[in-house]
Amino acid sequence: MEISSGMVRALRDKTGLPMMECKKALEEAQGDDKLAIELLRKKGLSQVAKRADRATSHGRVTCHIDAAAGRGALVEVLCETEPVTGTDDFVKLAQTTAQVAAALDDPTADTLLAQPVPGEPARKLSDVLHDAVNKIRENIKIGRVASLRGQLGHYVHHDGRKGVLVEFSAACPAEAAADVCMHIVAMRPTYTRREEVDPAAVEQERRIAVDQVQGKPANIVDKIVTGKLDRWYSEIVLLEQPFVKDDKKSVGNYLRGATPNLTVNRFTRLEIGEA
Repeated sequence: MEISSGMVRALRDKTGLPMMECKKALEEAQGDDKLAIELLRKKGLSQVAKRADRATSHGRVTCHIDAAAGRGALVEVLCETEPVTGTDDFVKLAQTTAQVAAALDDPTADTLLAQPVPGEPARKLSDVLHDAVNKIRENIKIGRVASLRGQLGHYVHHDGRKGVLVEFSAACPAEAAADVCMHIVAMRPTYTRREEVDPAAVEQERRIAVDQVQGKPANIVDKIVTGKLDRWYSEIVLLEQPFVKDDKKSVGNYLRGATPNLTVNRFTRLEIGEA
C-alpha cells in the first residue's frame, strides 16, 4: 500500500513524533492508522528503557487542588535539561500527575503510574509518561509526591522549580494563606512545630549550647541555654520562624492574628535539586 504524505502528516499530528518515524510505522502497519500508533507506542517503551539511567537534575513542581473534595497534591516531575520543563508535553504530564495524586492518600511514584488517566480510563499515567519520553527523547520520571486533605493553601513559584502545599487547622483567609505559603517557599522551614524535631538533634544542640556557656555563672546557664535553643527552633520550625513580612511576629502569631486559634497542621515543600 502506498503511504501518502497526507497520511504521514495526520499521524504526526496525532502523535507529535517525527515524520520519518510516522512513515515507517504506517508502512509496517500497511496504512492502518490505529496499528501504526500502537507500533509507535511500543517503540517508545524502548526509549524509556534506553534513557532510564540518565541523570534528571531539572524538572517542574506542580500542584493540583480539588476544592470540591478538599484534596490537593504537590508533585515533582524530573527531566534531563531545563528547556524541556516548559514544553507542552512535559507541562501536561506534570499537571496530569498532580491531578491523579490529589485523589490518593499517601501516593508514591509507583502507585501513581498504575492509576488511570482522568477522562481516559483505558490509559494509565505510565502511558502518558511513556508518550512524553517518546516525543521529548529524554529520561523523565516522577520524583517526590505528597497529598493533603482539608483546608488547603498552595503556592508554586513562577519558575516552576519550587512550591508548597499547606494544610491549615481551619479556613484561612486567602491573603494569609498566600503569605504563609510564600513564606515557606522563601524561608525553608524543616518542621511545623518543635514537638516534631528529632529529640537526638535537640539534645545535640543543647550540648553545644552548654559547651558555649562554660564558665558562666550557674544561675544564668539554664536561661542562656534555653535562649539559644529557642533561637535554633526559630530557624527550623515554621510556626516559630519570624514572619517574612513582619519579623516582629512569628508565623504562628501572624496566623492567630488573622483568625483566632488558626494554625498549620502540616505542610510539604518541594524544590527541584533538593533532597
